[in-house]
Amino acid sequence: MNVHERIEVWAGEPVATSGTVGGGCIAQAEKITLKSGRELFVKSGVAGNSVFEKEANGLRELAKAQALRVPQVLYLEHDFLVLEYIASGLGGKNFFETFGRQFAQMHRFIGESYGFFEDNFIGATVQKNLAEEDEIFNWTKFYFNKRLTFQIRLAEKNGFLSPKLRRGFSKLETRIEQILQGSEEPPCVLHGDLWSGNFMIAESGEAVLIDPAVYYGHREADLAMTMLFGGFQPQFYEAYDEAFPLPHGWRERSNIYKLYNVLNHLNLFGTGYLAQAESLLWGYL
Repeated sequence: MNVHERIEVWAGEPVATSGTVGGGCIAQAEKITLKSGRELFVKSGVAGNSVFEKEANGLRELAKAQALRVPQVLYLEHDFLVLEYIASGLGGKNFFETFGRQFAQMHRFIGESYGFFEDNFIGATVQKNLAEEDEIFNWTKFYFNKRLTFQIRLAEKNGFLSPKLRRGFSKLETRIEQILQGSEEPPCVLHGDLWSGNFMIAESGEAVLIDPAVYYGHREADLAMTMLFGGFQPQFYEAYDEAFPLPHGWRERSNIYKLYNVLNHLNLFGTGYLAQAESLLWGYL
């Protein structure tokens, strides 16, 4: 049976209409309306690697914090995911202020250790979350090994590792503890890939988190990602810091966290991101 036929079996009623929804770069997305008028958001077109299972697990984990709205997971099979359909709308003048406070509240949801119970994906790249014994309670080691080192090795495999990037990363290994010193915090739940394309504004005007790369880590890593690709409005960061004050020097450390995401873009999209990765890295050396 195809995806629509299996959804009909699960829902107990026929599909009345369906239409493609834009925005996704990995999976196919569509809005399905059932005969009863019930609306569903369906992602499909990717089989294998448990992509949709891992996305569903990430959404469920974010929902545990009860701080920001995430689409409810309704049904899952290996090759498609059914979520509640959330109509889009416009944010009011205080949208980013409210969003910042809610994001801060989400980061108050603390985990037992760094990482996650399974590896997942950031974009189309595997994200390593299964921490080694010496990484479980050590953020610096977890971040250096499971985030930066993994991406550097992938860049080498892909042929994107320049001599400058290689030299800089070798130096960073001796500096990373000093760079992150003084910012230690317990692991909290992270969206993992939050930029302007990975949240939506609901018809109600509230922020909705989508397409996560969830794990438990340092909240500064989540905030740094929001600063890439144009960043969020200043009110977002001001409201966040007021609701959940950040350790001194967090803005200065943001580039070391941006580095992970830029390296991932280097591996996904090629050498157009090489100069930015080199600049972020050498800025600390």
